[in-house]
Amino acid sequence: MSKKSWERGLRLLPSVDETLRDDRVAELLAVYPRSMVVEAVRVSLAGERRRILEGEPVEEDMDENSCLDLIVLKTAEVVRNQACSNLRPVINATGVVLHTNLGRALLSENARRAVCEIASSYSNLELELTTGRRGSRYAPLEPVLTSLTGAEAALVVNNNAAAVLLALGTLAKEREVVVSRGQLVEIGGSFRVPEVMAQSGARLVEVGATNKTYPDDYRKAINEHTALLLHVHTSNYRIIGFTRETTIKELVEIGRAFSLPVMSDLGSGSLLDLSRYGLPGEPTVQEMVAAGTDIITFSGDKLLGGPQAGIIVGRRRYIDKMKKNPLLRAVRVDKMTVAALEATLREYLDEERVVEGLPVLQMLTASASRLEEKAENLARLVRDAVGNKAGVEVGKGFSVVGGGSLPAAELPTAVVKIDSRTTSAGDLQSALMRGEPAVMSRVQGGSLLLDVRTVRGSELPALAAAIGKVI
Repeated sequence: MSKKSWERGLRLLPSVDETLRDDRVAELLAVYPRSMVVEAVRVSLAGERRRILEGEPVEEDMDENSCLDLIVLKTAEVVRNQACSNLRPVINATGVVLHTNLGRALLSENARRAVCEIASSYSNLELELTTGRRGSRYAPLEPVLTSLTGAEAALVVNNNAAAVLLALGTLAKEREVVVSRGQLVEIGGSFRVPEVMAQSGARLVEVGATNKTYPDDYRKAINEHTALLLHVHTSNYRIIGFTRETTIKELVEIGRAFSLPVMSDLGSGSLLDLSRYGLPGEPTVQEMVAAGTDIITFSGDKLLGGPQAGIIVGRRRYIDKMKKNPLLRAVRVDKMTVAALEATLREYLDEERVVEGLPVLQMLTASASRLEEKAENLARLVRDAVGNKAGVEVGKGFSVVGGGSLPAAELPTAVVKIDSRTTSAGDLQSALMRGEPAVMSRVQGGSLLLDVRTVRGSELPALAAAIGKVI
């Protein structure tokens, strides 16, 4: 760009005061703090000035009025972006039910109501109302957890990694923990079981091979320094083929023979036998308790369908030791988690209605006919929104569970396939992600795909409107 051109571009830029006098900016000042609007004007002007100085051409028909229009539009965009919450609702049309990046499990209506009630008032979080004495924040959760699982005692912390950390730090600090080499999983966020163990102060003793570990491998590793035997359920991957893993029953027998506790990191954790709904078999917490496992840890926001939490159930003598560990205060749950988790667990007390009560279980068990009907409804709304600017078809596809749960499960689903006549699928996906409401989708074979399994019925109109807006 010539010097003359960029000098002209800079001359066209309005001043801060001139921009603030514009009627459209005055409307912003009536709604948002003056300091926020002034800063947005300065940011917009600085950005346009930088663009000009870096050599981007100034349109020939650009004049002072159109330049002011541009700065006002940019100012409004900056203000609205700053004013809206950074944590926003997202419509999940990816078909990934437990999408970690999108917050995993949706809470049930009862759990949402419980959180709202407890968040908006004082509560007996650590108070016994019958005596007036100080109570435990775990008291609302322990009875329902022991009733559902058959365990002697229970404890809840802020996530499953913290549960493992607390259990190992309490029962095996500066001592050895024996675990199969094939179970040393990465649990997400690049954190790995050996690293969590090291942080707890326990010393890892690997036994067996990646694909085969026998009971004798554990027996040979046990010595006077051994604190416990650890089983890690490979909930986020599967090893198939030439394999042999020591069962939890075999591990419990070894633990009894050597007077050692057996701990199982169950990962996803399920209180319901999902195989009855055509999903791959997954060990339930109740089965692990019945097998004699001494300590079991699992997540609250995966297959359980509740809030983020790390749940520990097992024998009272071990749980009581964890309750006395100072680390517990650092990883304890807050009142809203207690409220949401208690409400979620109470859904399981009525086994006949639990599936219809929990959104995660609804999504996982949705029938083909229900999904197809939802897809047809969405396709009709999208056609009305985009007219002849895009092709819209209903097709078939596969959803996944996500969240490190049921990795082998492929769930047949119905999808809405959109082919814009003017915009690439990738650009559509990006525009939807940045829109209001934000929409997460898939791109496959050059088409935008919307998997209706993870879209709630109440979201269909907003989803169609968002697509119409970007197309």
